[in-house]
Amino acid sequence: MAALVGTAALGGPAAADEKKIKVYLSLSYSGNAWQSEAANVVKALAATPPYDKLVELKEVISGTDPQAQISAYESMIDAGAQGIISFPVSATALNRVVKRGCSKGVKFFMYDATVTEPCAYNVSYVTAGFGENSAQALVNALGGKGKIFLSRGVPGNSVDKRHTDGAMSVFKKYPGIQVVSEYYSFWDDRTTQQETGKALAAHPDVDGIWAQAGEYGAIQALKDKGSKLVPVTGENSNGFRLALMDPAAKQAGLTGVSAGSPPATAGYAFKLMMEVLTAKRKLEPQNIEYPLPWVPADQVKVCKGQKFEDGCNAFPPNVVPNSFVTEVFNPELLPELSLQSALEGKPTPGATIQPLPAEVKRAPDSPGINCQPCKAPADEYKVTKVEVKPAR
Repeated sequence: MAALVGTAALGGPAAADEKKIKVYLSLSYSGNAWQSEAANVVKALAATPPYDKLVELKEVISGTDPQAQISAYESMIDAGAQGIISFPVSATALNRVVKRGCSKGVKFFMYDATVTEPCAYNVSYVTAGFGENSAQALVNALGGKGKIFLSRGVPGNSVDKRHTDGAMSVFKKYPGIQVVSEYYSFWDDRTTQQETGKALAAHPDVDGIWAQAGEYGAIQALKDKGSKLVPVTGENSNGFRLALMDPAAKQAGLTGVSAGSPPATAGYAFKLMMEVLTAKRKLEPQNIEYPLPWVPADQVKVCKGQKFEDGCNAFPPNVVPNSFVTEVFNPELLPELSLQSALEGKPTPGATIQPLPAEVKRAPDSPGINCQPCKAPADEYKVTKVEVKPAR
């Protein structure tokens, strides 16, 4: 299954066996470990029996320009795509081309990020409360007052918007919380380290950092500047989880919670798509919610093997890179996956595709994120993972 960068070679005489189900994996932004792992998970599942005999998978990377992804979708539709599994760059800009594809019978399954076109399936944890819950955890750690940084994701993306809206719904309740620097880090450790370093030059007295993916880079920036370590809330990188449990870092002031986006959403979306395309599941287009991982500093546990077993949730530093996003395993939804699946896109030896549970959890409406027009529930930003504490 060769990967294609761009859209020029989507059809024509080089097309694979017409008997196979033609599926395209469409990435927009692809410049970090999370995106690589999510894509690798899909590739590994597509190469796992019996899907290895059923599906022809092609990968297309279009970048952060919505028009480029629109053009990629157009080419896939014209090339006879039966399914498109995608990380969409925009919640709204792609709607017209998605609707055109749906009218031709293409099944669109979006993972992690979402679109508001109702004919698409959105499989995401984005409505599960990362922004508001991690923000409340940071507020609690700071006693309701202090100067903080916001390290965001990719501009214009639905995930970044929903996270930030949720976080700000909490921060605005605490007059003692001051957002002194806000910057886009593109969900990447190196970029986060650079941008956090710039923010520290202007605000060396920062008291806490609310970060999306790339959070390990924020800790490295604090160390580079010789700054005190402060509470940091972020996502699921292995380096971040190991740092949270490091006794020296704890003593120096680091605490926080590891939550956020699981690359496993891509695998879940792909398996749902395949069950629909092979007529093993009847599923109308809808918003499907993946559960939010939640690992506070005192609950980080290093695995002895290469799976999440016995409550473990991180790996020794010699097993995976610090940037490795740990949340690729789900024994109920994705028992076929292994570390090699996430790191290299290879199927697990001896594994076969297992059926998914019959029920899926419907996600609530979130205007401008997964539906439009629509009405959000009254408790859209309800904090569910931590106690809401008053300022000290």
